[in-house]
Amino acid sequence: MESDKYAKALGSHPLKMTDNEVSENVNRIIAEKFEEYNTREVYKKIYGCIDLTTLNTTDTKESVWQFVEQVNRFDGSTPELDNVAAICVYPNFAHVVKDALTADVKIAAVSGGFPASQTFLEVKIAETALAVSDGADEIDVVLNVGLFLGEEYEEMCEELTEIKEACKHATLKVILETGALKTAAQIHNAAILSLYSGANFLKTSTGKGYPGATPEAVYVMCHAIKSYYEKTGTKVGLKVAGGVSSTADAVKYYTLVKELLGEEWCNPTLFRVGTSRLAGTLLSEINPL
Repeated sequence: MESDKYAKALGSHPLKMTDNEVSENVNRIIAEKFEEYNTREVYKKIYGCIDLTTLNTTDTKESVWQFVEQVNRFDGSTPELDNVAAICVYPNFAHVVKDALTADVKIAAVSGGFPASQTFLEVKIAETALAVSDGADEIDVVLNVGLFLGEEYEEMCEELTEIKEACKHATLKVILETGALKTAAQIHNAAILSLYSGANFLKTSTGKGYPGATPEAVYVMCHAIKSYYEKTGTKVGLKVAGGVSSTADAVKYYTLVKELLGEEWCNPTLFRVGTSRLAGTLLSEINPL
């Protein structure tokens, strides 16, 4: 039975930690390693992992075009610094970014009834296919949290699998909306089911309506990604998003990824930070006046 498949997947990747133990481990790692990574070189690496994001009700074609122009102007202006990894927009603006973009930066689009994921599967598939057709290299969709909390795993996973097919060549990032999940075990199970449904990246949060990223959520997601890699040999990326606006926050997340997953994850192929504000803050730290 299909339901047995999902139970088996979860059983193959147990989280043998309480919420308190997760918090203790996070605090220990950050206390021991934060200062080692709180350096200008790490700031530069994080800058190159940014998904520079504009997801506003007030976005217009003109404002998105100007947003892209900022990224274009930065390209090559600081030879020691890579540009951001991607520009992330609503799906109807993917074509605007494609038309405006001259820098070597990926185009990411949110899709699938973002941010609630509460719409018809047919709409999610169509929205995803249209965004990819319009130039999106990456698609960020929200896990159907309602189905997950109702333990309707088969329907939830089939949704993700069909969205993945609609992505074609594009990278699929699955947003767990960790602020809506109350325990480490829930975050871990949502991560494992998303991985088995074809996610290329796991992402913490939408930044819309629920608490954003936390070190504890990122720790648990790293644990799931590592377990999945050890079982399958497949490397899946991690995107931290939702309230990441300070350099210190970004370094904390980098520290956890580096310590739990290793150096091979600390690049834009497998690590991203979604933010609208962090880029400027990091630049001022990297090149202070």
